[in-house]
Amino acid sequence: MRAVLMAGGEGTRLRPLTCDLPKPMVPILNRPIAEHIVNLLKRHQIYEIIATLFYLPDVMRDYFRDGSQFGVQMTYAVEEAQPLGTAGCVKNISALLTDTFLVISGDCITDFNLSDAIAFHKERGSKATLVLARVPNPMEFGVVITDEQQRICRFLEKPSSSEIFSDTVNTGIYILEPDVLNYLPTDEATDFSHDLFPLLLEKGEPLYGYVAEGYWCDVGSLESYREAQYDALHRAVQLNFAYPETAAGIWMGQNNYIDPLAQLNPPVLMGDNCRIGPRTNLEPGTVIGDNVIIGADADLKRPILWNGVSVGDEAHLRACTLTRGTRVDRRAHVLEGAVVGALSAIGEEAQVSSGVRIWPSKRVEPGATLNINLIWGNTARRNLFGQRGVAGLANVDFTPEFAVKLGAAYASTLKAGSQVVISRDQRSISRMVSRSLVSGLMSVGVNVQNLEATALPISRCVVRTLDVTGGIHVRIHPDRSDYILIEFFDKQGINVSKGKEKKIEGAYFKEDFRRAPIDEIGRITYPSQIPELYATDFEKHLNTDAIREGNFKVVIDYVYAVSGAVLPQFLNKFGCDVVVLNASLRETNPSPEERAELLEQLGPVVEALKAHIGVQVAANGEQLILVDETGSAIEGEQLTALMVEIILTAHSRGTVVVPVNVSSAVDLVARRHDARVIRTKVNPTALMEACRENPDVVLGGSAESGFIFPQLHPGFDAMFSIAKLIEMLRLQSQPLGQLRADLPQVFHRAQDVRCPWICKGALMRHLIETHPPELLELLDGVKIIQPQTDNWVLILPDASEPLVHLYANGSDREWVDSRLADYCQRVQDFIVCDPDTEIASDKVASGV
Repeated sequence: MRAVLMAGGEGTRLRPLTCDLPKPMVPILNRPIAEHIVNLLKRHQIYEIIATLFYLPDVMRDYFRDGSQFGVQMTYAVEEAQPLGTAGCVKNISALLTDTFLVISGDCITDFNLSDAIAFHKERGSKATLVLARVPNPMEFGVVITDEQQRICRFLEKPSSSEIFSDTVNTGIYILEPDVLNYLPTDEATDFSHDLFPLLLEKGEPLYGYVAEGYWCDVGSLESYREAQYDALHRAVQLNFAYPETAAGIWMGQNNYIDPLAQLNPPVLMGDNCRIGPRTNLEPGTVIGDNVIIGADADLKRPILWNGVSVGDEAHLRACTLTRGTRVDRRAHVLEGAVVGALSAIGEEAQVSSGVRIWPSKRVEPGATLNINLIWGNTARRNLFGQRGVAGLANVDFTPEFAVKLGAAYASTLKAGSQVVISRDQRSISRMVSRSLVSGLMSVGVNVQNLEATALPISRCVVRTLDVTGGIHVRIHPDRSDYILIEFFDKQGINVSKGKEKKIEGAYFKEDFRRAPIDEIGRITYPSQIPELYATDFEKHLNTDAIREGNFKVVIDYVYAVSGAVLPQFLNKFGCDVVVLNASLRETNPSPEERAELLEQLGPVVEALKAHIGVQVAANGEQLILVDETGSAIEGEQLTALMVEIILTAHSRGTVVVPVNVSSAVDLVARRHDARVIRTKVNPTALMEACRENPDVVLGGSAESGFIFPQLHPGFDAMFSIAKLIEMLRLQSQPLGQLRADLPQVFHRAQDVRCPWICKGALMRHLIETHPPELLELLDGVKIIQPQTDNWVLILPDASEPLVHLYANGSDREWVDSRLADYCQRVQDFIVCDPDTEIASDKVASGV
């Protein structure tokens, strides 16, 4: 049997380890990952190996040559022009694959029983068998769902937290019949997970998943690289060690000198020709390559030292990685998670802080404290984007340096000379961040049209008229007054797709930015008459005559966070009497408690002034809460249902778009008007895209995120919502309070339960497995429905916090309360009992 070893990856997330090595050649216990894979294949009688290469191909060819030294026959297939993807590179060598063959990724450490997997493949008569593993956190992998016979029924590549339906993931190990390659085009980049397997599933080919027992680690990040070393040293995975075990837990090569006063605390691995000085302490988990010199009184706690490293007297190393030829001078400190590139030098008494990455051939001056990557780069983060844009603590996470780098990363995904709009709210911190973003954009040769302080709905609306590639908006986070939120949107005003977010993240983490020459530095302009452009579109989609005839009195509370004071001007122009409250600007957002107090004060003002409606505007012009003529607030699910009722009364048989967690009152209202309801995932981009892509959409959104009128623009817009509401109230001749009273009665409750990240995938799989398929909807999270009714329970993992959101909806209050309590208890019980976690019951908390 032949195996295909996919070894062409650049390993960008492992840099600087992979600056001069392909990822499969990065050492684990002083042997390349690829050598451990070759040994695994040999254990299962696979001796013919074809390695597909792209990045630095000569490194692997020079190491393995024909494979005879390693007991196998090695041949190589190099992708010369461009990478062909995981499936394309195998298709490229299809002439060599005439019988059942195995494909294995070159970046994994595993001791799976491949013989059992091959036997399973043959017993089932499978065309393609995916070797699967169960992992605590499946977000970085492709999730695979199988039926009771292990036949694959669904794929989900690198899901968001709310899309985690299982913790069973694709390991990149496949057993294939050669005729499946006939489905692939020749000389085109294709991927097994994205292209071939979904196609086989669609064609009804026998496609199975084999859940393997044993150890598996995808060495895709610097953290997993270290963990694989420690796991191997502690015998969590069966690997062949390069050196004999000279004492219990001590593996050592030849020609080493260890001072009698040095302490080695197993497990420790050491290569050949090493020198360890007196009183040096090697803690468990330490890995030392060949030709390493360590001075006196050094303290090493779980570092990974590659060949040729030199460590000075009294140096301190903490769970760091020092690559080929690195020098650490006397009394220097390299802390946990730091990575030092090849041939770099850390000066005497210098400190490299936790998580810092240093590229090859750099020098840290003596006495310096380095807490940033490379030269003035910022600390790397796992993900930039959350549920909505990039968010972080103002002037802590979001420093000017971070914003410059983020702007350059975004600009690097665009063509040189592109035009980008940037806008912000009125606060000083937003001004600082936006100016830093502008600098980053210009440094890459992208031109900026700066709208300065502008409400977000205006930016989204006018971006289509400015002939730009996209836009950025900076503001205080609507839900966190100490956070900055940066949103990126496309030329239609819709938040960028997940794919675009990944490209921005990739550019940010690689720090491989295009740098424009002086004559190509981006330019900055300041477009004029932006409010007038918005006003033109605003009026075009309103019946202004109806508004004028209504003589409406409106009270608007801006909650000390001016959202662009254009709305009172518009309404005054249409004959409305507008009273504005709390329009002065504060540098920080009011807390939720302050907003609630101001809302309570708004009611009596509306009642005393005999106003038709009151409105509290928030989120830089995106969100609103209504107050009716009696001074009663309308918010949450009631506001969503009310807006749907008002709009569908004027547009019967229209379409409304709402998130999956919105109350079924929307469905009941839609039935009154013979209308259609489309539900989307609970994120703003999904709502915007659905409003744009589906015909006849008259309203989108919810009270939680805001309302969308796609005929104006595809973003949330509280200003247009207010004007449209006034128009509808005038035409329908009913007060707001009466319309609210006529809404269908639905009970809808929500509760949050603490759930560790490592439990989320297993929890979702457990819920799916313990409920009949006909009762499940898996659009976002897991929704359990009650047939023939509008009753349901939704369990939705949070995208950025260790939480699970639970929603219960129904026509009976007792049923809703009991279902919510029941599923809260189920989630808590699962977390406590899950063997993959060590969470005691007293640590599990929940709250509304």
